[in-house]
Amino acid sequence: MQLMVIKTDSCEKDAANGCVHVLNNSTPFPTLDHKGRTLFIAYKTLGVVFGGLVTSPLYVYPSMQLKSPTEENYLGIFSIMFWTLSLIGLVKYASIAVRADDQGEGGTFALYSLLCRKININILSSKRSCANSCTTEKQSKLGKFFEESLVARRLLLFIAILGMCMLIGDGVLTPAISAWVEILSAVVLIALFLLQKYGTSRVSFLFSPIMGAWTLTTPLVGIFSIIKHYPSIYKAISPHYIFTFFWRNGKEGWLLLSGTILCITGSEAMFADLGHFNKSSIQIAFLFTIYPSLVLTYAGQTAYLIRNPNDHKDGFYKFIPSAVYWPMFVVSTLAAIVASQSLISATFSIIKQSVALDYFPRVKIVHTSTRQEGEVYSPEVNYILMVLCVAVILIFGDGSEIGNAFGVVVTMVMLITTTLLTLVMIIVWRTPPVLAALYFVVFFVMEGVYVSSVFTKIPEGGWIPFAISLILAFIMFCWFYGRQRKIEYELTNRIDMDRLKTLLSDPGIQRVPGLCFFYTKIQDGLTPVFGHYLKNMKSLHTITVFTTLRYIMVAKVPPHERIIVSKLGLKGVYGCIVQYGYADSLSLEGVDFVLQVTDGLQNQVRDLFDQAQSTTSLDEEIAGIKEAKLAGVVHVRGKTRFHISKSSSWFDRNMIAFYEVLHSNCRSALPALGIPLPHCIEVGMRYEV
Repeated sequence: MQLMVIKTDSCEKDAANGCVHVLNNSTPFPTLDHKGRTLFIAYKTLGVVFGGLVTSPLYVYPSMQLKSPTEENYLGIFSIMFWTLSLIGLVKYASIAVRADDQGEGGTFALYSLLCRKININILSSKRSCANSCTTEKQSKLGKFFEESLVARRLLLFIAILGMCMLIGDGVLTPAISAWVEILSAVVLIALFLLQKYGTSRVSFLFSPIMGAWTLTTPLVGIFSIIKHYPSIYKAISPHYIFTFFWRNGKEGWLLLSGTILCITGSEAMFADLGHFNKSSIQIAFLFTIYPSLVLTYAGQTAYLIRNPNDHKDGFYKFIPSAVYWPMFVVSTLAAIVASQSLISATFSIIKQSVALDYFPRVKIVHTSTRQEGEVYSPEVNYILMVLCVAVILIFGDGSEIGNAFGVVVTMVMLITTTLLTLVMIIVWRTPPVLAALYFVVFFVMEGVYVSSVFTKIPEGGWIPFAISLILAFIMFCWFYGRQRKIEYELTNRIDMDRLKTLLSDPGIQRVPGLCFFYTKIQDGLTPVFGHYLKNMKSLHTITVFTTLRYIMVAKVPPHERIIVSKLGLKGVYGCIVQYGYADSLSLEGVDFVLQVTDGLQNQVRDLFDQAQSTTSLDEEIAGIKEAKLAGVVHVRGKTRFHISKSSSWFDRNMIAFYEVLHSNCRSALPALGIPLPHCIEVGMRYEV
């Protein structure tokens, strides 16, 4: 592997400390702009991104509690569905939301990341370096408000977490909504989850022909139904039919919105699955296949139901002509099976983002593609999701309660996305206030009306996603609270350079041969664990590199900023920062990591001596680094636990106790770097709170 050591503008102020950046010169994820490649990816999105959305005709009409529906009722319902698909699907997600990606990553956390990089929210411990935070651009009034208001910042964080939890709840309910026979569905879903380990690319290659057949055949059946039953169905495109629908039906029409909202289920996946594909492919697939397919299918269903008004409980299968019934039954059954893939993939992405940003206990994240950085898979998340999906099917197998719960999830996720996207427009994009206000009013009012309707279904199954989201939010909050308390303790009791000099000046401290990477979570000083280690071991390796794994509130860190090494002013003591965004892969092998750091240290030493125009001890110091590496490499990390004092509050006792349970069962950060476990040493220490 070739290495380059370069100096960057963002690190010029660290020149005195000899700060250099190590660049991995390989390109693991090539970018292909060929039109054919984009079209092929667009085809693959059919099997992953749009499964939930394009199969919604299976359950929309059956979910509605229609009582003696008339022709006017059906025309009004179709008009509502058409404009919902057009405004939310086409305008909001396919045209606006996909532009709000954070370096290729989508979802509510990507929106939150964009805001955090633009304004100094100061919630996370990991902040972007001066390259992004030190900006002279004039801040907006809304941005200043969030910077100055702790309540506003916490509320923004709560909204982002709630959106993420609701999307995971969506991932649990999507497989269950299309269940037809409970036991058979459970078996098929287990098989589906077992396929996830092969990665989104392989799964989409397998599923895309199925969804492609569905997307092509259902609108053909819809066209046939329109011609046969009600050729003038498209007059319902006029919003006039929406107003007359609510005028005639009043409260009953408002309650029916909890069923019509299901026509847009899965649209959030267009945004959340950006990391698995790309913006252009998703837009092409939606505009030229999914959107016209849904409009024609719903038009055909409605045309059939106008002539057969009491068949709405089986509104899909009965509108299929008898000549093609069984082929369509097979296609629809297969499509229903794979429909949940969109939210399963989205769940992997957002869990990966939250783990990287330290909002969720560490789980194993596997990158399943060498071309698409956002393609990830988590075994633990996959199997937990599988258990939850199967449990929902077996417990709520009749489908009505699942449909009610699904509607709650869909509307809440849409509303949260609208809120965060409006903030991105104002603070990040600097959209003219009139346009931002127009967007917010149109979509917030529209989705707010839907939310008010589906909330009436909470006692009838709508509580399910709230229960799932509440549990996830509690886990995330406890983890974040525990991490913050630990960081606060380490910052309060950190060891600065003056204290380090005092400790190393002790004649009882021995320098032993070898290269030691001592991992610390703070940058402005050293972790208290080091003082605990030095006090008890009475020794330090000849070359000691204090290493910080730093996750930054960005999707991807530029390659030249990945590994930063610097000299700390003491003999044989250096600093190293390993920076990663939430879309980056911690794929460094342990040996390669050591090689990059030691090469960076040697180049740094040479640069410093060139600047001082002295070569007195240059060869000696470089030789010392090489000898230490040959003598043996060891990685030391702290294994800290909380000691809860008697004076702690009831809240602290319970929150920290639960955090300890989570921390004891999550994965270590070191194996993610590929560091061999025999070379790792853990130093235990208790933090008193």
